[in-house]
This record gives sequence, C-alpha cells and structure tokens, in this order.
Amino acid sequence: MQGKIPVERQRILIKIAKQAERIKKRSASLASNKFVIEYFHGVAEDDLRSRAARDLASGALAHLHFGRQRRRQQPIVRVYTPTVKADGWTTSHSVVDVVTDDMPFLVDSLASVFAKQGLAVHLTVHPVLKVKRDAHGSIVALSTSSDEKTTEKTIDESWQHIEIDQLADAASLEQLRDKLLSTLDDVRRACTDWRAMHDRARLLAAELKSNPRSDAEVKEAGALIEWLADNHFTFLGYREYTLKRSNEADILEPLPTTSLGLLRTKRRPQAVELTGALRAQARSVEPVFISKSNSLSTVHRSVYLDHLGIKRFDKTGRVVGEHRFLGLFTSNVYQLSPRDIPLIRRKVTQLIENLGLVANSHDGKAVMHVLDTYPRDELFQADVNDLIEAVRGVVNLYDRQQVRLFVRRDRFQRFYSCLLYVPRDRYSTQVRERIETLMLDAMNGTGIESQVQLSDSALARVHMLVRCRVEDQHRLDVVALEKTIRDTVQTWQDHLRSALIARHGESRGLALARSWVATFPAAYQDDVSIAVALDDIEHLEALQTASDGQQLRLLKHNDTEELIRESTLRLRLLRTGVPISLSDALPVLEHLGLRALTERPYRIVLAGQRSIWIQDFELSPRIADATINIADVATRFRDAYLAIDSGRAESDDFNCLVLDAGLNWREVSVLRAYARYLLQTGLPFSQSYMERTLVQHASVAAALWQLFAQQFDPLLSKSRELQSKVIREKLLRALDQVAAQDEDRILRAYLAAIDATLRTNYYQRDALREVRPYISFKLDSRRLPDLPLPKPLVEIFVYSPRVEGIHLRMGKVARGGIRWSDRREDFRTEVLGLMKAQNVKNTVIVPVGAKGGFVPKCMPSGATVEDRQREGVACYRTFIRGLLDLTDNIRGNRIEPPIDVVRRDADDPYLVVAADKGTATFSDIANGISLEYDFWLGDAFASGGSAGYDHKKMAITARGAWECVKRHFRELGVDTQTQDFTVVGIGDMAGDVFGNGLLRSKYIRLQAAFNHQHIFLDPEPDAATSFAERERLFNLPRSTWEDYNSKLISKGGGIFSRAAKSIALSPPVKTLLGVSDASMSPQALIKAILRMPVDLLWNGGIGTYVKAGSETHAEVGDRSNDGVRINGEELRC
Repeated sequence: MQGKIPVERQRILIKIAKQAERIKKRSASLASNKFVIEYFHGVAEDDLRSRAARDLASGALAHLHFGRQRRRQQPIVRVYTPTVKADGWTTSHSVVDVVTDDMPFLVDSLASVFAKQGLAVHLTVHPVLKVKRDAHGSIVALSTSSDEKTTEKTIDESWQHIEIDQLADAASLEQLRDKLLSTLDDVRRACTDWRAMHDRARLLAAELKSNPRSDAEVKEAGALIEWLADNHFTFLGYREYTLKRSNEADILEPLPTTSLGLLRTKRRPQAVELTGALRAQARSVEPVFISKSNSLSTVHRSVYLDHLGIKRFDKTGRVVGEHRFLGLFTSNVYQLSPRDIPLIRRKVTQLIENLGLVANSHDGKAVMHVLDTYPRDELFQADVNDLIEAVRGVVNLYDRQQVRLFVRRDRFQRFYSCLLYVPRDRYSTQVRERIETLMLDAMNGTGIESQVQLSDSALARVHMLVRCRVEDQHRLDVVALEKTIRDTVQTWQDHLRSALIARHGESRGLALARSWVATFPAAYQDDVSIAVALDDIEHLEALQTASDGQQLRLLKHNDTEELIRESTLRLRLLRTGVPISLSDALPVLEHLGLRALTERPYRIVLAGQRSIWIQDFELSPRIADATINIADVATRFRDAYLAIDSGRAESDDFNCLVLDAGLNWREVSVLRAYARYLLQTGLPFSQSYMERTLVQHASVAAALWQLFAQQFDPLLSKSRELQSKVIREKLLRALDQVAAQDEDRILRAYLAAIDATLRTNYYQRDALREVRPYISFKLDSRRLPDLPLPKPLVEIFVYSPRVEGIHLRMGKVARGGIRWSDRREDFRTEVLGLMKAQNVKNTVIVPVGAKGGFVPKCMPSGATVEDRQREGVACYRTFIRGLLDLTDNIRGNRIEPPIDVVRRDADDPYLVVAADKGTATFSDIANGISLEYDFWLGDAFASGGSAGYDHKKMAITARGAWECVKRHFRELGVDTQTQDFTVVGIGDMAGDVFGNGLLRSKYIRLQAAFNHQHIFLDPEPDAATSFAERERLFNLPRSTWEDYNSKLISKGGGIFSRAAKSIALSPPVKTLLGVSDASMSPQALIKAILRMPVDLLWNGGIGTYVKAGSETHAEVGDRSNDGVRINGEELRC
C-alpha cells in the first residue's frame, strides 16, 4: 500500500474487504480482498461511510471483472446503472468504469465530459494499478505497491470508478460512453505526441534565436517559444501550414503528415481561404503571435485552446507558411510578473515609453500595478496600441465606483475580448449573467465565457470572451453598450437614489435616500418599480406625522407588472405597527365595489425595531369589464377607506356608490342614514336589499343626493326651490323606468323621506371646521305616508356608526324622557309606544307628549358594567348633540337658528328631555351639553340631575305604582307591608322602577326575575335575607344579577345567562314552575316564569311580554320579545 492510511479508513477498508471475501465472484482467484483495499486506498472516509460496505465491495469486484481483459493502449469504458437482479448490487446513480494506460490529464479530462453533459459526480475512485497481462490481454497479476517497478511485462493502468447522476435509458448510457472513449483517444494522442511537439518548439526557438540576420523582435519571439517550452505551455497539438498567395485570395494549406497530438486525426484537414484582415494577418512578417482558437480543449481543461503561431519565411523574408501549436498555458504563467515573460515584457516597455512615464514614479507604479493584475491572455494577444488605451482607462478609474468597458476584437475576427470593471458591491452572479446576455445580444455572439477577479479593490473585473461569426462585421457601439451595462449594474437602490435627487433636488433627495432606500426589503425591490417607490417614500414621510398611523392610495396597475385585465387597479396601504389582516381588509374592499385578486405585504424595519407595513392589493372592479378613471375616484376611494377603517363610516354595500355613483363617503353616509331611518319606520325590506337597489340604480342614488344637497347646502341658496324642482322631476322620470315594484317602492320612500326632511346638521362644522361624526335629520312626520299611527308632529333621527336614536314630538311644546334602548331593529316602535303613553300622562302638565330613545351599536364584546356605562354615556352625548344641532335658540327676544342649517320649517326653539330607563342619572350630562351649546334653557333642559330631582333617588314612579299594588292586595285581604307574598319580576336592581319597587316591602319573596342578560331563580327565598341583598345591589353604583350573592339563594336556584343554549332545571325549580322538563332554552324558561303561579308580576323592565289572545305579535310591535311573549289568559299571577 502507498502511504500511511488513516486508522478510520483502515477500519472501513477491512470491513469492505470482508464483504468482498463473502461475495462469490468469478474473479475470486485474484485475491479480491487485497484488491479491494488497494482499490479504495485513496477514497475519503466520508465517501466510504455514506455507502454500504457490500455495495462498495460489489462495485469494486464488478470493475475488476470488467478490466480482466484489455489490450495495451486500448481504453475500455463501461457505463451502466447497476441493479441487484442484473449485477448483484445497486446504487441510486449510474456508474462509469474505465480501464486505460495511465497518463496525465485523465481524471480532469473525464470530469470535463461530465460537466459538459450537466452530470454531477457523486463518487470518484481512481487507483493506479501495476498490471501484468498475458499476450491475450488477460490479467496475470496486479499491485499498487510502490516497491514494484514497472517492467516490460507490467504497466501502470488507471482504473476509474465514477458514480454520476442516473441516466434514464440505454441510449443515454451509450452516448456518454462514446464521448468518454473519444476524450480518452484525444488524451492518448496528446500525451503520445507531447515529446515530439515539445522538441519541435525548441528547435524552432533555436532557429529564431541563432539566425544572424534576426532583429530584436525575432530574437524575442525565439525567447518566447523557448520560455513556453520550459514548462509554461502544455502542448496538445501541432501542424505545419503552407501559404499560397494569389491575387483574389490566399490559401492556407495544411501539411497532414506534420500533424501531431489533437491535430493528428483520421479526417483530412481542410485548406482555409484567406481574405481581408485574415489575409493581411497571414502575410504579416510578425514572427510569432498568440490568439485563442475556436475549439474547446477536450484535454485537461475545458477551455478554448491557445493558438501559438510561428511564421515560416523564405530566404527573401517573405511569409510562406505557419507552424501552429495548440495548447494551454500552465497555471504558473498567470502568477508571473509581466516583466518576466518574453514578448509581454517588450510590450510593457513600449507602453511605459508611450505614456511618457518613469517606472518608479507614482503613475508608473500605478500602470505596473494594472499590468501585474491584467489578464495574461490579453497581454499575450493584444497589440501595444490596444493595451495603451485599455491601461490608461483602467488607471484613470482610481478605484472610483464606475462602470467601464474595454473591448478588443481578435486578429482573426473570431471573438471579442471584453474587460469590464464594475463596483465590487454591485457585482453578483446574477449581475454577471445579465451582462453576459447583453454582451451576446450586442455582439451577435454565439457563446461566452467569463473569468472574474475579486480583490481588495473597490472594483470587480470581469474578463469575457464573446464568440462571434467571422463574417459578422457589424459596427459595435461600445459607448452605448457601456451605458446599458451601467444601468444593469446599478442596483434598484442606486436607481431609487438617483430618482429621489431628480425629483427633490440633491439636498432633500439625499436626505430621503438616507432615511428610506436601505430599509426596503429584497422582495419589495424585486416587485416595485422606481416610480411607485418614489410615491411610497412620500407617503412614508407623511406617515411619520399621520394621526391614524396609515396612508393609502389607489393607482393604475404598473405597466411592468402582469395585468389581469385592463381595468386592474392597485391599492397601496401603508400602516405603522402591524399589517391589516386579510379578513378585515377584504370585506371593506368588497363593499367598495372591488375584488381583491392578490396581496403582497412588505415589512420596513426602522430604528428601534419599529415596523411599517406596505401592503399592495391587486384589485378588479366588482362588475366585469367596468372601467374606472383613477384620477376621478382615487381621492374619494382613499377618503372612504380611511373613514371605514377609523370607524367614521360603516362597511356595507352602500359604499359601492363611492365608485358607481361618484359620491364621497359622507354623501354615502346620508343615504345610509335614510335607509336606517326607513327601516325603523317599518319599510318591509332588508338593509341589504336597499343597498342592492341603490347600487343597481346608482344614477338615481346620485340624483337623490343631489336633491338633498340642493335643499340643505347653505351655499346653494340661489334658486334653491327651482333647482330642487328640476332634480325632483328628473328623479320621477328615472323612477318611472324602474321595472321592479319593490325597488321602485324603496327609491320612492327615499324621495319621500328627503322631501319630508326639514333640517339637517350635515353641513355643520365644529370650531376646528371638522365635520360632525354623526348626522341628524328633522322630519315632518305627517308628510311620510307609510308611518304607523299616531304620527308625531316632527321627529329627529340621529345616525352614526356608533349610535342611532330618534326623538318623537306630538307638538311644538312637548315633554318626555330619553330611553337607553336595546331594541336595535325597532327602537322607533318602542319609542312611539312610549310617546303615546307620555302624551296621555302629559295632558295635565304640558299640552302633548314626547319621547326619545337611542341604541349603542358598538358595545364592546365581553364588556364589563363599567365599559357598558362608558359607551352608553358617549352614545347619549352624541344623541343629545344631534337633537340640539337642529334646535333653534333664543337670544333675548330673538330666535337664533342653528349655524349652517337650512330651515324648511318655522321657528322651533322648545326642546326638553327627561330621564328614562337607563338614563336616570344622565340629566347632568344633558344639561352640561345644553350649557356647551349655550342653549336658552340652560340646566333646565333636562329635568332632574344636581339642579333638579332624581327619578331614581325619589322613586317617584315606583312609589306611585306601589300604591296600586297595596290597593290590589288589600282588596284580596293581604297586607303587603306585614305579610309575605311571592313575586316574579322583569328587570334588575339597577333600574329605577324595578329596584325601587322591590324595596317597597320587606315581605317580598322574589322567586324569579329576568332582564335582557340574566334569569334569576330562587324557589324558596327568605324575605328578610333577600330584601337585604336586593338593597345592597340597589345601592351599588352599577349592578347586574350576577352581583347577587349566590350563597343566599335557596336550594336549586341560581343565576343563568340568557345567552346559554339551554338551562338545566333542578327539582325545586321544576316544582316552582310546574314543569317536568330536565332543561329549557332561556326563551322557554322565561315563558314558564311568566306562566308560573305567583302573587305579583312586577314589570320594571322594557318591552311587552303579555298580549291579548286576539293580537298578533306584529300588532304588538315589539319584535325583540316575540319569542318570550305570552297571552294574558296564560297568566297565573
């Protein structure tokens, strides 16, 4: 064995050898175990460990069997994919087995074949074995021992076992085998003839140097050839040519008998016709030249062969032929100083002299530094003039961040040699590949190869050889090509920096570049054009001071990106912190009439790890083939989206009118507000149907808005009635064209509501000239034909995304409370019913009654009592402001109308409010707003509060009602103030009527109660204990039934949520209710509570829970309680 084998490898080799002993092969007589150890001697441990020992042994023995017989100087090659069935072993790759005489360049040359075919090499085993064969070529003995010398009977053989990517079929295997055999033949010819080529070169060098008539150039040529023969050039081919001259064209005719190496082929070489530059070059008396051939080397390295031409002269000094050598410069040539290389050193001297430099001067040293690092091929092949121009240009770069291109076409017109300098931080493999494509296109190239030099210089150098057709003589514009490369080499960031300076000037542009250019992630740079990035930066700057932390814009699809359809749009959304989720964004976009096709998010990380997200949505119109004018809709869309996102506008299909009807988001809000009002009046259609109707008839929706604006915009005072009449007539004509009866009814209801509107606060602004976050209308109720009876004199509807409410008045001087309602779908019905009752009660106080109610729409999910109260107060404030916005004020003896309100009715300054369910403690709030508005009634605007009486504290309603209770029980022979009695209640202890009422007697046994949240059950309550606990709850600032101490509830009772799917009933509760069900739904349980036998039903809550048997639920007008209402005949109280 040769050399010391590492211990780990020895262990693996012994394991493989043992496997070989177990395999019964036909080659067993050749001591297979020893062969296997010698075979894998030079293979790394990692390669051995990654394969099964049996497979390695089987592969080696298969190779041994394949190489048992071979004639000398005849290479044999096998390419196959082993299988267990056919070969007794397997691998996931295809296998190449080679046996040939050992010679230089074998491994490198075969590796080049695999590389050209795109085949990865996974394992290479290449021992050199000393083999003794008999006359028939059969192996007699083999060894790798260095002690055994090669004799006539033993030869050194190269055995190569190579695993490559698996080939799919037999044809591919055979084609690869043919290429390998051809390459091995080339290697053999080159190696066999090397000595003859080397000697021929030395002979020619000697002739040139010894010629007494030779000048300095000829002697330098001789020195060059002698230097190349001194291990600086690998000779691979040689042939002698004769130059035959004629008037039309010269002929360069080969002499076949002189061919050596790669040029010694069976094919007869062809003569070459020379014209033009080629003819001039052939006749040139230049004794020696070096160029690149147009053939790739198949030996040693797969690069284009170097062509060494030595001219043949006759006695008169005329060129009569050429000695042509093909080969490769050895690697040490590229490390030597140009001043130590014949021919090149002469060019260096001429170059320094031409530039007028002293070698040791600063400039001289700079030039020598360039030459020392200059591609040696260029120094050999370029003439002095080309080198002067290129070197001067390189020196002038002085490591500046510039792109420079130097181009030279070779003397035979077969290629362009291109030296390209680019800023090192701009160089990458991708950049090089793009430049190569540009070079091929500009030069009509057929192929290109590149060599890259990266040093400590600020510039990277790429040397490219671009192959081209000799006959292609088109003019190359190097300046234009250099500019194109400069644009290609510049990064996206470079282009953006330049664009910022161009747009904003150098000072501002550089400041913006420093702030933003480096923050954009790679994906952003790949996807986004410079034009869009410029606009993004302006929005990023604006985002730094934006109160809502976001910016957005709608734009046309970039021309550089793929278009889904002509009308495709893009939404650029910039947000600080976290991106908007798709589940939040998509519904908003859909409601604005756009479909989201794709979304691309980009995260920008600023100092302190602050994040800004840019989200790019690709959108298309909801209606196919619709066209959208970006300039017309971009601002409206942006404002609408931001209004929806901030909660100033609701997200529904009314928003489609922003694009379809040309309305802005506030104008759309007016139409939405009318829809909400009409739904409260009992218009028998859903909101979604009303949305679809207005969107389908967008032009009618736009005309409805125009009518509203014409009637109420304070700036349109001239010809208001005349223009309103014109718009109304146009509307009526349009409505006559509406085919669907329901749609016609909806649109005419809108027209009637607008015509019935007397005032609106839509055009009012606050002290900062900001619009109101809510809209209120005052309507003449009696002009609306379909309102349920009784019709108020006027009503004010207040709308916002946060709250809705209504105030009904039967006359100009009317009084009534404001209720916190939970009946979102029909609060007007509730308020109307209360107003009727109030109208009767008020006849002895003021002429007629009034009533108001509001519903919070955005109560936080899982809100605590405090959260609910805060939201309720905020909504109450909005509602009161909406009322006062439309109410006249009194200054002295003068009526003062509200600012920016067009009045279509007479003076109307009287407005008072009072407490009601849920607002018992809100009077001070209302009076505070009255003072804020400087309203003439001041703190008399709302009855009660700190300046008046408190409904809840005085218990006025409850005390009066309790007198009725005492009267009824007295008639039954029961004294409620001294005797226990059972009660079922509707409400909770926080309420005025319920709470005060259930504290009017200490003998109340409250067995059941419910409100809109909970159900309370106490089958056997102790009157005194439960009274004390109710009193505790009543005195809390706020309370619910959940605050009741459950330990004080009798057995089987409890407090249950009305949101539960079902409620289990204990035996005591079943007995109490008189039912046998194991569980009930909350609705069914409430019905059972209403039906249970009890002494008193105390209704201190909101809603109608009992009706006449002859009534329908619809006639009752309380939809929210339809599921729990019973008939009066079912009561047992």
